[in-house]
Amino acid sequence: MSRIATTPARPVQRRAEFRHPLLPFAAGAACTLLLVAVSVAYLDRPWAYYAHSALGEFPLRRLTRVPEVLGTGAIVAVIVLGLARVAGWCRSGISHAIFIASLSFCVAFTIKDALKVSFGRTWPETWIHNNPSLISNGVYGFFPFHGGEGWASFPSGHMTVVFSIVGVLWAAWPKMRVLLAVFPVATAVGLLGADFHFVGDIIAGSALGLGVAAATVRIAGV
Repeated sequence: MSRIATTPARPVQRRAEFRHPLLPFAAGAACTLLLVAVSVAYLDRPWAYYAHSALGEFPLRRLTRVPEVLGTGAIVAVIVLGLARVAGWCRSGISHAIFIASLSFCVAFTIKDALKVSFGRTWPETWIHNNPSLISNGVYGFFPFHGGEGWASFPSGHMTVVFSIVGVLWAAWPKMRVLLAVFPVATAVGLLGADFHFVGDIIAGSALGLGVAAATVRIAGV
């Protein structure tokens, strides 16, 4: 019998993974800073003037109440489901996803309040206590650590809230993503149409909410 020469199979070498776990967050932060800078320079004032003059009493401004409903639900959920988990119940499935989303909301809400004070940005229009605004008296800019409700436009708390909750549920319920996408879109339409926020505020709030949601999912899992 003749021998057939064979060459030994070479072991398959897997490409080493060098990507740091924080790299997506750093990339997201860099993109957010760039988009916000572009918005502050070129988009914020033109849109605010347009919304004020052309849209007036925007009929869909009630869409801005979507995050308020979600936030109230999250507060109730984190208390009720938290107590249930302490008792040994509701540790998996739908209740687990809702609990983690509620935790994400609590963290994001705290961070956005701190950032509002830190940036001290004025609002597009005057809403409360004769606050200075772009439309009323031409005040436009950031006044770090000024404090007060009139200097709390950046980032958008509404967008932070809705994305901190929807971001977690997006990861937990892939089949529901089309429905979930309605909440942030509706909120953004309401805020911009009613001239409640600058475009840059919307971008920053969305990024903050998504970042907190992604971090919460990575830490707690859904």
